[in-house]
Amino acid sequence: MGSTPILRGLAAIPAVRRLIELALDEDLGRGDITSSVTVGPEGPIVVADMNAREPIVAFGIDVAVSVFALVDSSIDIEIHAPDGARVDRGGLLITVRGPAHSVLAAERTALNFVQRLSGVATLARRYADAVAGTRARVVDTRKTTPGFRALEKAAVAAGGCGNHRFDLGSGILIKDNHIAACGSVRAAVEGAKARAPHPLRIEVEVTNLGELDEALAAGAEIVLLDNMTPAQVEVAAARAHSRSVLVEVSGGITLATIADYARAGADLISVGALTHSAPAVDIGLDVRS
Repeated sequence: MGSTPILRGLAAIPAVRRLIELALDEDLGRGDITSSVTVGPEGPIVVADMNAREPIVAFGIDVAVSVFALVDSSIDIEIHAPDGARVDRGGLLITVRGPAHSVLAAERTALNFVQRLSGVATLARRYADAVAGTRARVVDTRKTTPGFRALEKAAVAAGGCGNHRFDLGSGILIKDNHIAACGSVRAAVEGAKARAPHPLRIEVEVTNLGELDEALAAGAEIVLLDNMTPAQVEVAAARAHSRSVLVEVSGGITLATIADYARAGADLISVGALTHSAPAVDIGLDVRS
């Protein structure tokens, strides 16, 4: 192994580095028995290409580079497609050159990160494209893989969508359980207005027009219309916009329906599926023969 590597981009964030180290320990904690008995520790130098096997938006490239660097800092890496790049089927992402045993040891962990994160970025691009030309912006939620939030939210942004709250401390969003605990929409909003830090806007989730009117009367600054139909959103959005209140829509929205919600007047459309249901894309690493 070489000297301590300098990690790139998101991988330099301590929490992300810990995640990478955890993933490597998970796969390499007991060594790589197959490589040790085939190529051996003094085996050949190889060149391998990581390529997309379907059209994707690439993300996790810097993380993959850092995986290889942490396994063996002597590995040379050439980046062909940076994070956020659209890549056609067969397109090269990175090329690595180094000791065979080191390249093979890092292969699966690097691919796991890139396949997962490129899947998020690729799905985000589809959602962003689906509302192009409307006032709506698609945003993510906190429904992220534990430990992966910084990476998955960065992948969402790379795909063209926006980030909602990063954590519970970054915004006020009064939801159904807060309302139940406070007794009413009005009581929850008024309590928040009395105690909220000045820079934070107050957003409240509502499920019908009655709750919407209660939220508007109490002074909510953003309303989250939950599980409404596009027709209901159109009525609610007109009512909220007449008071200069921002409208967010959420609840079971899919690629097939999102344009209808955008045309109904949503300013923001939050989609948990961007992170909790994005399929991993097909990416491979092939050693040149």
